Amino acid sequence: MEGGLSRRIIKVRETSWDLSASALFAEPAILTRLARALLRRRPQETQRLLAEPAPGISASPSEENARYFNVMIIGPSTSPYEGGVYKLELYLPDDYPMAAPKVRFLTKIYHPNIDKLGRICLDILKDKWSPALQIRTVLLSIQALLSSPNPDDPLDENVARKWREDENAAIGIAQQWTRQYAMQDN
Repeated sequence: MEGGLSRRIIKVRETSWDLSASALFAEPAILTRLARALLRRRPQETQRLLAEPAPGISASPSEENARYFNVMIIGPSTSPYEGGVYKLELYLPDDYPMAAPKVRFLTKIYHPNIDKLGRICLDILKDKWSPALQIRTVLLSIQALLSSPNPDDPLDENVARKWREDENAAIGIAQQWTRQYAMQDN
């Protein structure tokens, strides 16, 4: 600790940045270069999402706000969500990438790690977030969560209880909700 502040080092494009207060005040040019690198990141990530979409995932920025993304995830095969098309919203806070994006499902889904408001229980969206992660990584992790619900770390305790007590019945409900809320002909 330096003067009560913790030392924080991040890596951007193979360059390490010492974010301790003494380093920033001693060399203001570091802060300027870091700010420029972070400002370039969002457009670069957006271009990559559009040019190289991950299989089963579509993400495009809103025309009104470049920090807001409309996302669609196709339910993974061999999961209860297979055949469903799930709409999500993703928002990049002002301090992204130092803070995790805000993501929620807009399509109703029966899942122990997703609540009725569409909020998602995923460690990388909370305490395991790192500036090294990208939007693409977050979306792939959400897609993987659909393949592997975790009732032992739930956001919706009622769904998790059903999943633990009678997994086949819970899967049946998830499949029913997929047909009812996430299929194109609804």
